[in-house]
Amino acid sequence: MALWRNFIKFSKNFVTIKTKRWCAMSNQDFLIKQVLKEAKSIAILGLSPDESKPSNEVARYLLEQGYRVIPIHPKGGEILRIPIYRSLQEAFRAESQKGGIDILDIFRKSEAIFEIAREVLELETKPKCIWVQLGLQSSQSKEILENAGRIYFENLCIKLEHQRLVK
Repeated sequence: MALWRNFIKFSKNFVTIKTKRWCAMSNQDFLIKQVLKEAKSIAILGLSPDESKPSNEVARYLLEQGYRVIPIHPKGGEILRIPIYRSLQEAFRAESQKGGIDILDIFRKSEAIFEIAREVLELETKPKCIWVQLGLQSSQSKEILENAGRIYFENLCIKLEHQRLVK
């Protein structure tokens, strides 16, 4: 089990990292960097087959960085030569047999995020982190997911954060 999952306490924009005792507050960048370094698989909900769309650009970048990208799109088919799951349930059920999904990256409208968050909490196997892309946010989703012990980032681009903190 990943180290960061058991030793994190949330407090607004900061996290406290537990070692032998609770230590000084660390900023969100530390947590983002840890999550991105430890993740191996990233499901992208709303991944578009259109190469000009941001979700497709992000997926290509993540593949180049060595992540296993799992497309989720209701139309099914294939994107970037990867079979598409049609729903969260289908993706998480199938991927639980392959080691699970570390990050769920959401490319949907802000109005849809709360229902997605509720759906995530109903999954048998849940992602360690829910990432809501740049320009999108939902305070209700943040609250219920963090209260359920999930790591939640919103209004951040996973590609830009990776380039800034990891690469």
